[in-house]
Amino acid sequence: MPIRCSRYSRSLPPLSRMTAIISKSTINRYISSHPHVRQSLDQWYRTTKKSDWSCHADLKRSFNSADYVGNDRYVFNVNGNEHRLIAIVHFDRRTIYIVFLGTHSEYNKVNASTVNYKRKL
Repeated sequence: MPIRCSRYSRSLPPLSRMTAIISKSTINRYISSHPHVRQSLDQWYRTTKKSDWSCHADLKRSFNSADYVGNDRYVFNVNGNEHRLIAIVHFDRRTIYIVFLGTHSEYNKVNASTVNYKRKL
């Protein structure tokens, strides 16, 4: 049964397609320099890819420790809170944009509600 979310004026029907995650290459680049987080990030990716989230409550059922920080951004703990992933989540478009992936100390230096992705060259 669909869940009514306060963000939407109507219940959303279950969608059969997978969630788009932009971008897997961000995760792969991070894993290449932090190989010990591979399992945690792969699990986050698999869970998120097959998700059927229509609102905040759905996301929290999958990732209870995720925090909403404003501007459609959520912070996910990775590898026991050793690393952090910030993503913009568009429930209505089933699309997630990874805007930050770093250690907890790097996370402490950014504003999670406004950070934008910048690829290091």
